[in-house]
Amino acid sequence: MNNFFIYLVAINLIAFIFMYEDKRRAKRKQWRIPEATLLGISTIGGSLGAYIGMYSFRHKTKHLKFTLGIPIIFIIQLFIIMKYIKTPLL
Repeated sequence: MNNFFIYLVAINLIAFIFMYEDKRRAKRKQWRIPEATLLGISTIGGSLGAYIGMYSFRHKTKHLKFTLGIPIIFIIQLFIIMKYIKTPLL
């Protein structure tokens, strides 16, 4: 369980940093991080970090696949984690 927690913290930090970096590159009109990469990191556990990054940096907040997709991914991940640790949601 400890390794799993470390993984979640690390992947969410990476997702947050990727959102920051993509926003920075967008402002400088540089090569961008592909949306598939940002969504992929969210899918493998970084949805909370991506969500916080989206709204911290006001990045991708007008894209429906991010404003709906990342919260949906987070909810699915939350259910999976709750089932994995065998804790009832309510």
